[in-house]
This record gives sequence, C-alpha cells and structure tokens, in this order.
Amino acid sequence: MDLDELVDVYWQDIAPKRCRDGFDEDREAPTYDWLTEHGYSGIAYALREHHDLTPNQFFVDVVGLEDAESEEWEWNVDHDATVNALDAYLTSIETRGGRAESTVETHRTRLAKWVRTYRELHGTDALLEPLSELDQQPREIERVLAVLDVFDEELSTDRSKLEYLHVARAWYAFVKRRKYAKYNPLSEAGEEFGWEASEPDPQALSASQVRRIYGEVDSPEAELLVVALAGWGLRPSEVAALHVDQVVLDAEDPHLSFGDGERKNGPGEVTLLYGVDVVADRIDSLSDRKNWNGYLFPSRSSSTGHVSVSTIRRRFKQLADTAEVVVDGDTPTPKMGRRFWYSAYQEAVGEVLEGLEGVAEDQGSSSTEVVLRNYLSREQERKARRKRMYEKLDKALGF
Repeated sequence: MDLDELVDVYWQDIAPKRCRDGFDEDREAPTYDWLTEHGYSGIAYALREHHDLTPNQFFVDVVGLEDAESEEWEWNVDHDATVNALDAYLTSIETRGGRAESTVETHRTRLAKWVRTYRELHGTDALLEPLSELDQQPREIERVLAVLDVFDEELSTDRSKLEYLHVARAWYAFVKRRKYAKYNPLSEAGEEFGWEASEPDPQALSASQVRRIYGEVDSPEAELLVVALAGWGLRPSEVAALHVDQVVLDAEDPHLSFGDGERKNGPGEVTLLYGVDVVADRIDSLSDRKNWNGYLFPSRSSSTGHVSVSTIRRRFKQLADTAEVVVDGDTPTPKMGRRFWYSAYQEAVGEVLEGLEGVAEDQGSSSTEVVLRNYLSREQERKARRKRMYEKLDKALGF
C-alpha cells in the first residue's frame, strides 16, 4: 500500500477500534504495543520497509495525530517573545477554553511543526517580529503561504492540512487579540487552497505524462528538477534544498544522504536508480561558478541560499503547461510527479511478487510474500525490485 492507502486503513479500520478502547481516535496516535496487541504489527513492517517511516512518524506527520512518544516538551525556539506567545495560547485554550489535555497537546505538536517549517523556509523562528508593523503584512502573508505550500506537498490528506491550518490560524488570531500582533496573516489563507475535509485519492502522473513533461526541459536545472521529483520520489522541499554534500556518486551504490533534520522521515538514503548523469552534470556546471554555495538549486536572493518550494512548484507547473499535460482539468503539481514514483514502485514490487508465483506453488508456500521473505536473500529481493523499477523509470525518463 502507498501512504494514502495506509491512511485509509487507519480511519476505516484502526480508528473505530481505538474509539471502542476508549482512546480519542482523532488525536491520539496508537503505540507500537497497541498495534501489535490488536494484530497490526504488519503496518510497522510496511512503513519501515517501503516508506522509511516509524509508526509514530506516520501517525503524527501523515495522519495528523498527537505524538504518542512525546514526554517532555521543548519548543526549540530561540525567540523568547514567540515562545511566550505560544505558551500563553496553550494555557488560554486549556484554562479559559476548557480544552482537554489531549487537545492542548495536539495544538502544541502542530504549532511546533508550523514554527519548525517556517524556520526552515525563512531562516528565523521570530514569528512575532513581522507582525508588529502593518507595512510588513503583504510579505508576511507570502511567507506563511509558503509554509502552507510545504504542508500541501508533505501531508497526505486535505483533512490533515486543514487541521494544521486551523491551529496555526487560531494562534495568530490569539496573538492579535492580545495585541502582540497588528494582523493575522492567515486570516484568509483558506481561500488560497482547494482543501476539503474529504477528497478523492490524490492523482499520480502516468509514465507518458512524465515523459511529455521531461521532453520540455530546456536546461540542466529543469532536467534535474523533473528527475528529482519523478525519478527519485523526492518532496519538493527536498528538491529545493538539495546540496552537493548529500550526493554520493558511488559507482556501485549512487544515492542521496539525508542527515538529522534534513528529512521529515529522519536520517536515511535515497537510491539513485536513474539520473546519475543528470546530477553529475549539474554539479559540474555549478562548480564552474564563482562563490557557489553547494546547493543544486541556488538562489542569491534567498536567506536559505537555495530556491523556495514555491519556485519548484512554479517551474514544474510551467513545464507541465508547455507540455500541455492536464490532470482532472488542472495543471499537475510536483506532488503528482512524486506520486508517479510511488505508483511505479508499487507496481514494480507487485511484478516481483507475481514472478514468484510459480516458486510459491512448487514450494507449497501460502503466498508469494512468504517466498520473498523466506527463500530470497535481501540482496536478491533488492536487485529484482530495482531492475523492475529501473525499467519503469526508463520508460518515463529515457530517450
């Protein structure tokens, strides 16, 4: 299953059981022990092997529930006035608002993600400072919309996106009421996005659509953008912040390396099955530039040193417009390129399993999954999966 299908498993199957056990299924993430006790240990395996996620990361960052592993809270914010305003808001909704402790913790978790994402995009966690002057309002609105752009790409469902928006908007409304701010930059942000509480499954680009978009690239930078999204399955925020230090062009195992704080899923590697020559050429061309800062999508005007997520989104949509690719009547977004990768990967895994049906029958095994787990080494499984995936990527990106 892909992440969206696993989200459906939670809401349709796990959540009702959580409710019957006396938990708040809309807020409290299940622990690993609870999942194992109720027969869901397989979801932990699927998340670890196919999505590089722990169950808690999945339930918090994808489903949008409260962190089950949090014990002692730290905002990790350097701006005292912002910390004080965050704490004052949580105290207010608990004491005057009469909110349950679980609700307060949910607001705390989502505000922390808001502040963290804002800092990663704009290089500061002093969220109150630009709210003190009305002449900064237009620019600050663009900043908070950029945070929502990241959530739009990273969160799996509209329901999760709306929950984060509602909490952040409520905090900004609070600081405005308390006269810490002169305006609420999120007051009309909901009008910018077509998020609905229930929506159809997100679409993935087809191989032919990716090929048409890739056919319109007109620069090494544009080529790398499409390959990183559709060929490596990166998030747009990860594409924007790609750095040469992350690229390991080992002949036997080329990959991208992500350290602590560089990826929502935590430290890890992304194998480069395709496009090694593209990233190598990009690095060579940038190396000739004077004072290059190491980012593969550098920007002199940005405080981060690299382009923003909105720039990645805009450039991808421009390529799709030129290629005249349309999905459900609209220009596709970078997320649809990333979802192509996941869709292709899911198909590749399925084809590997189909190829083991004869072995399962001869061995009297109950399923091809048993054969995969018990009769093939991890290296054999890895090679078979990569071979299938390479064929799919070559169909979409090869010329």
